[in-house]
Amino acid sequence: PRRLAGAAGDGLARLCCHRRLIKVGAARTPRRDNITETGLRKGNGMADAVIAQKGPYEVEVVEGKSYFWCRCGRSQNQPFCDGSHKSTEFTPVKFEADKSRTVFFCGCKTTGRQPLCDGSHSRL
Repeated sequence: PRRLAGAAGDGLARLCCHRRLIKVGAARTPRRDNITETGLRKGNGMADAVIAQKGPYEVEVVEGKSYFWCRCGRSQNQPFCDGSHKSTEFTPVKFEADKSRTVFFCGCKTTGRQPLCDGSHSRL
């Protein structure tokens, strides 16, 4: 992001990656215009991801085991991949458990910490 002087009328602003002017220090307003009635995200540059659920999946993972998180949202075996992405541009995300523990896999497919939940579902 670039900082712009005087662009927002209050001193500093920045140009975000979507070329929108955002006032520096302003609270972020969650985008709701990119979700369709069927739960598909729009405008992400790839085929639209399906929001499997608006919350995380709590999973007990086993140390040393690999898990493949469904990124497209079309899997019938959420939060894991079942190959339903084959007709899309999506590929699953590999997660390797470094120790046996409980993890929370993203269900809304909007996380910034793929494949783990970062709370993005609270803004949908």
